[in-house]
Amino acid sequence: MSQSPPPQRWFKAGVVLLFPFLAALVLSLWFGTPPPSPPMQTMSTPTQLLTDPFLQYPTANSVRVVWFTEFAGTSHRVQYGENFAQSTSAQTRQLSRVREGKAEITYREIWRHEAEITGLTPNQTVPYQVLSETETGETLRSGQFTLAANPTPGTPLKILLTSDHQMMPMTAANLQKVEETVGKVDGVFLAGDLVNIPDRASEWFDHPDGNSFFPCLQGRANYGLEKNGTTTVYQGGEIIQNAPLFPTIGNHEVMGRFSMETGLNQQFNDPYPRDKAAELYQKNAKEINPRQDPKVKESWIKANSYNTDTYQELFSLPASDSGGKKYYAVTFGDIRLIVLYITNIWRVPGLGGERNGRYAEATENLNSPEKWGYGQHIFEPITPDSRQYEWLKKELNRPEFQEAKYKIVMFHHPPHTLGGNIVPAYTNPRQLVLKSPNGEIQSVRYEYPLDDDHIQRYVMPLLNEAKVNLVYYGHSHLWNRFVNKNGVNFLESSNVGNSYGAYLEAEKRPIPDNYQEIYVAQGDPYGLQPIMPTLAPLVNENDQFLPYIASNDITAFSILETEKGIVSSYYFDTTKPGSEVVKFDEFSIVGK
Repeated sequence: MSQSPPPQRWFKAGVVLLFPFLAALVLSLWFGTPPPSPPMQTMSTPTQLLTDPFLQYPTANSVRVVWFTEFAGTSHRVQYGENFAQSTSAQTRQLSRVREGKAEITYREIWRHEAEITGLTPNQTVPYQVLSETETGETLRSGQFTLAANPTPGTPLKILLTSDHQMMPMTAANLQKVEETVGKVDGVFLAGDLVNIPDRASEWFDHPDGNSFFPCLQGRANYGLEKNGTTTVYQGGEIIQNAPLFPTIGNHEVMGRFSMETGLNQQFNDPYPRDKAAELYQKNAKEINPRQDPKVKESWIKANSYNTDTYQELFSLPASDSGGKKYYAVTFGDIRLIVLYITNIWRVPGLGGERNGRYAEATENLNSPEKWGYGQHIFEPITPDSRQYEWLKKELNRPEFQEAKYKIVMFHHPPHTLGGNIVPAYTNPRQLVLKSPNGEIQSVRYEYPLDDDHIQRYVMPLLNEAKVNLVYYGHSHLWNRFVNKNGVNFLESSNVGNSYGAYLEAEKRPIPDNYQEIYVAQGDPYGLQPIMPTLAPLVNENDQFLPYIASNDITAFSILETEKGIVSSYYFDTTKPGSEVVKFDEFSIVGK
C-alpha cells in the first residue's frame, strides 16, 4: 500500500554523529560521492542477537542463512547437521543506509551476517543454529531451526502468499494465525511493502510498537491489538527461520532523495524522477564532478532521485544480469517464479494544495520545479525499450519457465483490483502546465492515459501468451481475485494489516473532475469481474455475499499447495480473539 503511515512513536538510536562526519556527508552529496560510513563507537556488551536467522536463496544443494546484530563481533558462524557437528563461517558487512530519528537523523550501526550452507541433500531437512561472538568474548546463540536445499520437482510444498506488512495493526495476528493454522510452510512469496520507511532500522528490527518486520515473521513480535476495549497480544509466526523468503519491491521499498537534514518520512515521500535528476546534474556538472568521474555522476543522480539500497542490502536473491536484485527468477520445487519491479510512487489524489499529488503539484511549489513531485512516476520501466521488458521476454521463453508445472509471476502494483491504487493508469504522467498571459504558472496537472497502462499494454500480452498460471500482487490492502479469458488467475492477498476499502457498487474511488481521461470509479478498471469466494464469503449489512475482504477487523492470508495446485485463503476476525480461522476460498491454478 502507499499511504503515508500514521504518526508513530519514534526510536532514537544510540549513535551520535560527530560534526566532521556530518560535514563530510554534506560534501559527499554535493560532489556525488557515496555517503560516508557511519562513525564507529565502542559498543556495550549486547545481550541478544538483533534477529533470529532466516533463509535465503536456496539452490539444488545449498541455502543461505542470514541474521543481524548490533555489533561487528569477532566471529559469526552457523552450526548444523547431526549434533551440530558441522560449521560454516559467515561473511559480515555493515548496513550503509539504515537510520533513526525524527528531528535529528542519526545512523544506526547494524551488521548483517550471511553463511552459505553447501553440500545439502535435496528434500532433506537439517537442524541448524547461529552463533555470534562479541568483542568481549561473549557468545550469543540463536534457537534451533531447520534448513534445506531447493526442493526437487514433485515435492509437495505449502507456500505462504502475503504482502503489505508495513507494521500494520493486524500483521502480527495474521502471521501468528498462519503458523497456528497450517503449521510450517516451505516458502514465503511476499509481494512488496515490507515496511513503511525502508531506511528506518527499527521498522525492520525492533520498533517499540512491537510489530517490526523480522519479529512478525519470526514469532518474536509483541504487539497489543486493541479491539472493543480488549487488548490481545500477538507474537507473529515462526516462519522464515525454516522457510526461504522471496520478496518483491513495492513502493515502500523505495527511498527518495537522500538527506541528513530532513525527516525519514519526508525523504521517503520525496523521490524525484531519474531523468529530472540527470538534468539537474548536467546543469551543475562542472561544480559537482570536475574530474568527470562516471561513478560520481551515478552516485549523485541516485542520491538526488531515489534508491532501493536498504532492500538490496538486506536480502540475498538470485539477481538478474540487467536488474540485479530488483527483479529476478527462481525455480522452487514445481514452481518457476518470476519477480518483477512494477511499482510507482504513491501520491495523494488531491487536485493541488498543500502536498504534491498524483494529479497536481502543490500550490506553493508551482514556481519551484525542483520541488515538484512529478505525479505518480514509475521507478523502473517495463516498456518494450526497457531492460526489464527484454529480460522478462527471455525469462518467459527459458526452458525453466516453459517446463515448470506452475508458472507464477509476482509484482506489487495490481493489474486487476477493486482497490483504489489501480487508478490512475500505470503509466508515466503527462504534464499539463497552465500559465497566465504574463507567463506565471497557475497550475501543474497530470494525466495518465488509460490506453497506455504499461501492465495492460505490454506485460499482460506476454503473460497471456506464456500461459502463466498465477499473477500474485498486493498494494491495495485487500483480498480479491479474478480470472481472465486466457485462464490466467489473478490474486491480491494483501489484507494483512489495515485496509482502505474496496470500490464496488456504492463506493467510488476519489476521481478528479474536468480531466481528459474518464477514470473508472468502481469495480476493476480493466473489465474483469471479481470471483466470489467459493467456501465462506463475508456478507454486507444487507446479507449479500462480498467478493472481497477489505476490513480493518478481519485479516486474510493465502496458501498455495503445490501437490494439487490449490490456493486456499483464510480469514481471522480479530474482534473475536478466541474464534477459529475460517477457510473462505479455494481455487486451482492450472498445471501441466
